[in-house]
Amino acid sequence: MISVEALEKVIKEDLAGIWNVLTADEKRVVIENFTLLNFKRNQIIYAEKETPEFLWCLIKGKVKKYKEGIGGRQQIIRLIRPIQYFGHRAYFAKENYVSGAIAMENSVVGTIPMKVVSDLIDKNRQLAWFFIHELSHNLGRSDTKIVNLTQKHIRGRLAESLALLIDNYGFEDDGETLDIYMSREDLANLSNMTTSNAIRTLSAFVNEKIIVVDGRRVKILNEPLLRKISKFG
Repeated sequence: MISVEALEKVIKEDLAGIWNVLTADEKRVVIENFTLLNFKRNQIIYAEKETPEFLWCLIKGKVKKYKEGIGGRQQIIRLIRPIQYFGHRAYFAKENYVSGAIAMENSVVGTIPMKVVSDLIDKNRQLAWFFIHELSHNLGRSDTKIVNLTQKHIRGRLAESLALLIDNYGFEDDGETLDIYMSREDLANLSNMTTSNAIRTLSAFVNEKIIVVDGRRVKILNEPLLRKISKFG
């Protein structure tokens, strides 16, 4: 069991989230049922068709939600950053997971049994509204992403993915290098394109001096132009 002090430190960034809408007694229930788990890079957190049992909260690291497509090809549908909750939609829908979650690097994830969460919701309307807001926000982002991935050209899709990585994970201390290392395949899966197209488009961005690529490291040289390409597709 995690201590009150440790849990408060863990979710100090959860400014408008679960912790702030709970009573003292409800916080104790969360603490008593909160478990920290460690996942290695590329380790599956949960898989498609599994039964949802937990509310997951990424504490440290990076997680991708994905769905298997035709021929086993992955489509990355969402990137999780600290401190974000995930994995609860399927429980509320009373269905198995329709997507999976994988750690993109060594990560620490907290879990609370969904039965505990459900009991808390029954007693706390503010908590119910928190999840309604979360699910509605994610649905809106999904709607936007569907349009962008189907209507934007390849350059716009890849530029949008790089902009998303900036917004989600930021930069390293140099203020230019993305604070996430992604394979070409993952960038392709995030951008709804083949790996070969992702490689060619990255090379084009390098030639245009928009980015610099060094293995899995990507340095953003011209963020305004990158976002302009993302916006106009």
